[in-house]
Amino acid sequence: MQKQPFAPHFGTNRVLTPAATSASIAISTEDKNVYLLNTGPNICYVRIGTGAQTATTADFPVPVNEPMVLSKGQGDDTLAHISATGTTLNVMTGEGF
Repeated sequence: MQKQPFAPHFGTNRVLTPAATSASIAISTEDKNVYLLNTGPNICYVRIGTGAQTATTADFPVPVNEPMVLSKGQGDDTLAHISATGTTLNVMTGEGF
């Protein structure tokens, strides 16, 4: 399978501040992928799903300064995030990886 470059859905980027308590945001149900870039000093964790979501340290780890693109299920509309010591996370939906 050939990878396609990530094509961002411009205007969807959110700058989040994950903290010790899980929080969540709404994401596009139409886009198939989520681009994540942790620009803060600490690791964070994310969970993507439909409806209410709660992230824990057992979910997907997003290391510092390592861009990640995750595929998401059709209809997934929520991204939850958490970081035990706080960080900054950029989240943008789009297509490709």
